[in-house]
Amino acid sequence: MPRPLPLAGRSPAASAVPSVARVLRRLALGATAAALLASLTPAPAGAATASTARDGAGGTSRAGEPRAPREFVALRDVAPTVRQEIRYFTRHDFVGERVDGYRQPLCLLTRDAARALRTAQRQFLRQGYTLKVYDCYRPQRAVDHFVRWAEDLDDQRMKGEFYPRVDKSRLFEDGYIAERSGHSRGSTVDLTLVRLPGLPTRPYVPGEPLTPCYAPRELRFPDNSLDMGTGYDCFDTLSHTLDPRIRGEQRANRLLLKRGLEAVGFENYAAEWWHYTFTPETFPDTYFDFPVSRRSLGGR
Repeated sequence: MPRPLPLAGRSPAASAVPSVARVLRRLALGATAAALLASLTPAPAGAATASTARDGAGGTSRAGEPRAPREFVALRDVAPTVRQEIRYFTRHDFVGERVDGYRQPLCLLTRDAARALRTAQRQFLRQGYTLKVYDCYRPQRAVDHFVRWAEDLDDQRMKGEFYPRVDKSRLFEDGYIAERSGHSRGSTVDLTLVRLPGLPTRPYVPGEPLTPCYAPRELRFPDNSLDMGTGYDCFDTLSHTLDPRIRGEQRANRLLLKRGLEAVGFENYAAEWWHYTFTPETFPDTYFDFPVSRRSLGGR
């Protein structure tokens, strides 16, 4: 098992007299956080009322595609400073291709969940961090894509990064793949933290050599997030939020994310450090299938 990375040490001299570069970094960090906080404005008027249909009916578009109910919003409209790296719109995921239903790299959520993320973001910005979402609402057609992929045992192209120690034939039995996902109800989000100012993550190059998602951070695919001990979507028990093998800075980072999100109403799925659901859910029993697209919001 890989050991957690040690905390970086500091010499007494360096701690006693901050360097000019360190002072400048702190000033830049403060300015970045202040600018992001200033841009967090209240959500647009017109929030859904209790009389809004709760059966999941959002209508259909002219092309016959299902549309989202009015309780759904684009996260960027509510919390514009939260960074978005929608992995299933790319080929850097455990499937190795863009997933069905992801028409745009966009985070859609129920309004209550989006507002809660905005509140959490304000607190994290004050501490010098920003949230980054990997996935939000997930249409049922995307889940169906995962199921088809899992049943194709010959497709092992992304095994080296996302499930090196798991036999693909066991993905259903071990709970990594299921025919339903809480993401399809609209109040679940996969996310992490990035220390400000944080450079963008470089693009994934299809076919590049893969490194296990639990390898030391300097060997894993580069991500601008805090070191959580594994990469996102790592099919391994090391991804369990409180796995005792995750210690030191990596454990502290997981707990920082966990406490900040729990404080605003999110609950963590214990098997995945990145997976949180806002409660009470707006649609606890409904699984939607409208595409991830602005058009699904009907012009909102």
